[in-house]
Amino acid sequence: MKELALYILDLAQNSVRAGAKNIEIEIEENPQEDLLTVSVKDDGCGMKKEFLEKVISPFVTTRKERRVGLGIPLFKELTEECEGTFEIFSEEGKGTRIKGTFKLSSVNLIPIGDIASTIVSLIMSAPQIDIVYKFKKGSREFEFDTKKIREVLKDVNLNDVRVLSWIREYIEEGMKNEMEV
Repeated sequence: MKELALYILDLAQNSVRAGAKNIEIEIEENPQEDLLTVSVKDDGCGMKKEFLEKVISPFVTTRKERRVGLGIPLFKELTEECEGTFEIFSEEGKGTRIKGTFKLSSVNLIPIGDIASTIVSLIMSAPQIDIVYKFKKGSREFEFDTKKIREVLKDVNLNDVRVLSWIREYIEEGMKNEMEV
């Protein structure tokens, strides 16, 4: 994968399959500490301890259509290639949190990429799920929250083409403003 947004999409799709009602995606860029942190957290079914210990292997998956699960192992590998760390926390019945840190100055660090398309894709595939996306850089923060959008839109579906187009533009603009800092 050529951008972090695609890793995030893969991890968030795991959350959808786990029956999550809420997904939180957080990216924090800290130039002073030369650190980028990416976190995906959900309130899905979580994992049994035995499965959690094996989930970083590409040959372990709950999917029936293919016998390999590459998202988590590839994300872990990328964190290690970028002199960072990988953590996964999961509790059965409560959810899962995956966190990766990356050295910002690492030559292996790929760009964040098109996070707006990632969020729009998640909404299109699971419009019933609430998604919070936060991007932090220094003391500045951009946040997108589908719950807040639903409150404003009332009866308008998030999957409406006009709404999805607005969401994409809103996130792109928010990211552009924060990335320039």
